[in-house]
Amino acid sequence: MSHEILSTVVLARDLPEHHLKTGDVGAVVEKYDDEAVEVEFLTGSGRTLAVLTLKNDFIRNIGENDVLAVRHAG
Repeated sequence: MSHEILSTVVLARDLPEHHLKTGDVGAVVEKYDDEAVEVEFLTGSGRTLAVLTLKNDFIRNIGENDVLAVRHAG
């Protein structure tokens, strides 16, 4: 699946080395090819937690019925 720049995506697996968990929401900020994109993950106040190059199987499009939640970054 291809993700477009500025699309909202959801992390599909935990990335503890970056303090990210499955379900965290990010924005695609760069598209390298049909297999990898760069995603920025932010806190609610707009502070960048991580900017990561991820293969498409690490993320999914946000769904129409997805509910957003808040957690403390750790």
